[in-house]
Amino acid sequence: MDSAILAPDSYTRTLDLLGLFHRSAPLEVDVGCGKGRFLSARAKRFPDRNFLGIDRLLSRLRRVDRKILRDTLLNVKLLRLEAAYAIAYLLPAASVSMIHVFFPDPWPKRRHHRRRLFTEDFPSDLHRVLRPGGQINVATDHAEYFAHIQSLLASDARYREIEPFAPCPEERTDFETLFLNKGDPVSRCSFEKRPEAFPEEDTP
Repeated sequence: MDSAILAPDSYTRTLDLLGLFHRSAPLEVDVGCGKGRFLSARAKRFPDRNFLGIDRLLSRLRRVDRKILRDTLLNVKLLRLEAAYAIAYLLPAASVSMIHVFFPDPWPKRRHHRRRLFTEDFPSDLHRVLRPGGQINVATDHAEYFAHIQSLLASDARYREIEPFAPCPEERTDFETLFLNKGDPVSRCSFEKRPEAFPEEDTP
């Protein structure tokens, strides 16, 4: 089994998912996959799904890659890139069943808010790549950022809020495990792309 870390031929053309995974299957995207605890556990649990882990740090991806190779997880690929760029430009339209964003950097200082993943434009990028009925799942320990994310998605008529996604214990990220052990609150929300209201403009 070769490394799961991708080296795209182009960073301006959308990824050929069928060519990468050699099969058609529901795709889940783990944004900021970190050490890969959630990603690898979920890929083991759902071998009939494809998984893409995105992180900007090569050292993290190499660590996740070793887990994937060790466990022969053929349904996982890794991409070293800023998540916002990958979602805006590399993922095909209507290709993703679930996007998981767990404990994104909150950039707490107001002057740094523009660096956050959840900007005013991000819901439109999510809407483009999600399939009708696809989900965005969020978890964070940062109360102010959580309120911003929830408000941003709740105010967008293209989404409806649903029961929050809750990972099983084996799928909890290292951050979540740390916060739960400390007794710190973790906030969650999930939103579904409305299947009936906004037909896909980018697909035949």
